[in-house]
Amino acid sequence: MPTAATTTTNPTGPATVDDDWLWLEDIHGTKPLEWVDAQNARTRAAFAATPEFEAARQAVLGILESDARIPGVEKIGERYYNFWKDKEHPRGVWRRTTLAEYRKAQPRWETVIDVDALGKADNESWVWHGAQCLRPDSRRCLVSLSPGGTDAVVIREFDLHDKAFVKDGFQLPAAKSQIAWVDHDHVFVGTDFGPGSMTRSSYPRIAKLWQRGTPLTAATLVYEGSDEDLAVSAVRDLTPGFEREFVTRTIDFYTSQTFLRGKDGTLARLDIPLDANADAHREWLTIQLRDAWTVNGTTYPSGALLAARFDDFMAGKRELVVLFAPTATTSLANYSWTRHHLILNLLDNVASRQEVLTPNAHGDWQRAPLAGAPPLSTATATAVDPDDDDSYFLHVTNFLEPDTLSLGTLGRGTARLLKRAPAFFDADAYQAQQFFVTSKDGTRVPYFQLARKALKLDGSNPTLLYGYGGFEVSLQPRYNGVVGQQWLDKGGVYVLANIRGGGEYGPRWHQAALKANRLRAYEDFVAVADDLVRRGVTSRARLGAMGGSNGGLLMGNMLTLDPQHFGAIVCQVPLLDMKRYTHLSAGASWIAEYGDPDKPEEWNWIRTFSPYENLRPGQDYPPVLFYTATSDDRVGPVQARKMAARMEDMGYAKVWFYENREGGHGAAADARQSASMWALSYGFLWQQLGGGRH
Repeated sequence: MPTAATTTTNPTGPATVDDDWLWLEDIHGTKPLEWVDAQNARTRAAFAATPEFEAARQAVLGILESDARIPGVEKIGERYYNFWKDKEHPRGVWRRTTLAEYRKAQPRWETVIDVDALGKADNESWVWHGAQCLRPDSRRCLVSLSPGGTDAVVIREFDLHDKAFVKDGFQLPAAKSQIAWVDHDHVFVGTDFGPGSMTRSSYPRIAKLWQRGTPLTAATLVYEGSDEDLAVSAVRDLTPGFEREFVTRTIDFYTSQTFLRGKDGTLARLDIPLDANADAHREWLTIQLRDAWTVNGTTYPSGALLAARFDDFMAGKRELVVLFAPTATTSLANYSWTRHHLILNLLDNVASRQEVLTPNAHGDWQRAPLAGAPPLSTATATAVDPDDDDSYFLHVTNFLEPDTLSLGTLGRGTARLLKRAPAFFDADAYQAQQFFVTSKDGTRVPYFQLARKALKLDGSNPTLLYGYGGFEVSLQPRYNGVVGQQWLDKGGVYVLANIRGGGEYGPRWHQAALKANRLRAYEDFVAVADDLVRRGVTSRARLGAMGGSNGGLLMGNMLTLDPQHFGAIVCQVPLLDMKRYTHLSAGASWIAEYGDPDKPEEWNWIRTFSPYENLRPGQDYPPVLFYTATSDDRVGPVQARKMAARMEDMGYAKVWFYENREGGHGAAADARQSASMWALSYGFLWQQLGGGRH
């Protein structure tokens, strides 16, 4: 259950005019949960009470719990750690092995923490949220455990040598905390220290230094932000020989201030744009730009990655090197430092490629390609241990080939295959293609289509169009056995839309659909839908749409603004009431994305994409399934609840709602819950789009 630090609703916030459904905002209230139970029963009766649903659920569960999946690992100390869920361990085990063992087809694993057993012992529904270990010896770790999948976590200190929680070690109760090691006896901490210590967005407003063996109340102040900030945090770079402490004041989702903390506690701000991201690695400072930046007469473009020597930059020198500059088709997805090199993971028309940059003593950087990314694939290269050597993992995924994981060392040839995931559907009958369509304002928008090679372009194919379009998140090619089994093998077509608001072409692609421009993302999605019909892939009656979170807002707008394009919609963990979203759960943290509805001048354009506000009776709305979770303390279940209730009150019969109790913003706490969610979602779409008659 959420703590005081994660209050989900501000009942004093503004309500939509004539909002009769505010009572559903009482997340754990008896009456709202009775309404939820009745809705769940109705939805289960309609779509989950058949042998076909159970067969689909079991098939999806088989994929999610397959023992042949690739166990991704993280090097901690001298061993390689993996978090693994399977049939015997639905909540998972944190386990470890050696590199020599990991290279084997069937490694021997040593269990470190069994989350299922721990939950049983604690009488808690724990969900694993990771661990931070104190380098360089990496013996002590700060383990995060979520009750039921919420963003709020309990933190406990753990000893990897003893494989036990540390008696009287660092501990925090459930809250949206931030904690980071300083040394064996100190941590930086931001948590619910009491009234006023959390921001309006429900994250820490204050960072403190906490000494082992002292009460949390004795922790000393490091930095204090304002209530309107998104969050405040403090960390220590533990790289041997380059230990530095940083404080970050996150103003909103896209702007922040970073300070270097001196030994005496004084703060020196890094002189970079508020919307730029900075990262220190050994002697280097890298700066990633969201907007153009002019320094000493030179203008560096939006989306560029720059480098400078850290100490020189802090001393006032502005000798910047451009490590990456975007083009019309390329963007920087992310980057990773090894001991001596920098790997750039790039997108070129939403397909991956990699470059390796190597600095020399003179400040010049050599550049070379890194092999391993097939066409229309997503390849990600990440360092294994940047403090140690130049080894890297290369993970490759695409629509039709199971994922692979390779291990290489820069300068020593190509990476060698370590693991290959199993195939969950026969891909030989299918092909993945990329198409481009012109949106309403003339912008060229890409999308991927996954379909049978012998696809008949007669408009008869049940087609699922998936989108997100926000927060600079890119949708890239990846292998999805559930889509293969539950959609393609039944005869469906799967489409991934790379609409504006995402990061497929860097910051400019995101900013093009920001705030008052939000409708551009929705116009892009409609353009893809129209192109699928124009090309004969499908028809309105056979075209479904799906999206979650910000993608759920996209679905809400497809429902209310463009219903004539779709035969059915699945709307997962969605934002929908944009009048009250800043007063619900963590909504205030997204004002930089959508705007502030409490400001009349901004509400004037926010209301144009507020589905809850734009609902009208007597419209040709397609059937819709809303899926959410009681324990979602990020977006919260109340928006989906209210939307479904209001639609039903208006007389719409083909509205279904399901609320899982656990799972947080992922709407599922384990593979069994996930399997039910996906079986319900795909089964609903297949039935509504006439898949059984195809």
